[in-house]
Amino acid sequence: MESKKKVLIAPLNWGLGHATRCIPIIRQLHDFGVEVILASDGRAYTLLSKEFPHLTLIELPAYNITYQRKNFVFGLMLQLPKMVLAVWKEYLLVQRLVKQHGIHGIISDNRFGCFSRKIPSVFITHQINLMVPNQFLQILARKGNIYWINTFFNICWVPDLDGEPNLSGELSHGMKMKSVAYLGVLSRMKYQKVSKKYDLIAVLSGPEPQRTYLEDTLLEQCKKISNSILVVAGKPETQAHTVQNNMEYVAFMTSEELNQAMLASDVVICRSGYSTLMDLVFLNKKAILIPTPGQTEQEYLAHHFEQQGIFVCQQQDTLDIEAALEQIQQRQDLDVVINKHAEIVRLNAILSNFYATL
Repeated sequence: MESKKKVLIAPLNWGLGHATRCIPIIRQLHDFGVEVILASDGRAYTLLSKEFPHLTLIELPAYNITYQRKNFVFGLMLQLPKMVLAVWKEYLLVQRLVKQHGIHGIISDNRFGCFSRKIPSVFITHQINLMVPNQFLQILARKGNIYWINTFFNICWVPDLDGEPNLSGELSHGMKMKSVAYLGVLSRMKYQKVSKKYDLIAVLSGPEPQRTYLEDTLLEQCKKISNSILVVAGKPETQAHTVQNNMEYVAFMTSEELNQAMLASDVVICRSGYSTLMDLVFLNKKAILIPTPGQTEQEYLAHHFEQQGIFVCQQQDTLDIEAALEQIQQRQDLDVVINKHAEIVRLNAILSNFYATL
């Protein structure tokens, strides 16, 4: 009997979005009969352990990137040496894992050291054209990013539609890549009709300390409104759950729990992280977007959707939930029409092609 193919899937620990958008890939490969081995660090590692307790999970070196309120570019450059060191350690560990576990293929979601020249290696990203708040550094970052993906990975998978309309705009369209495939809208969510339970659901995520800054600001705002609100803090390492007046607070929800909670809410308050936007589109939800300060990609995406009259965008330091709720009543339905069955078929076809190369 032929032994199972083994695939290493390694999402970046940068918020929870990289890990959550890998969930449908993990599920589908498992359905194909693939033995999936997971690898990450931090909160992404904890989330994967809760979602897939039956799968092998390996801890990778942490990039440990933090976001400060000011001097984002300067702060990121100061952290570059430790990022490079983490990528190198990650690469060396992956080479050992490939040999020890007999891995046949690698799927890396934005982890630059998770590849092997000996087996098919895939890089997942929605940011081929990196956005940096400095034109000269942006040119260098984009060229370096494309060179690295083209050189060390067999193919780049983009979680978006390949034509118009699409979700990522210039972030992942209009560039030259050696090999690229568009996965479609990649969401762990499932759509169904459920009874309303909350006026608002706030889904927190992203790197620290900005996640905590937003939580503090949001909890203060909740005291000023009468709407029923559920706050999902995005902290899988804790188990806090409280109910006070109009607000319910829970530290973490599994994919299935969050799916039901979002469906049962009129409006979603969240970061404008790309994986979250895919979930919103997939569930056809109204949303108030709060981009992470200094994260140019999130600021671009929030502005991109606000310009189309789809979502309301507010800044973290001037958050006003009451005003945002008034604005959101004038927003139109999503322009991007998602054929959920077609998206599943598309993903299955790409994963089938990948499986055939193992």
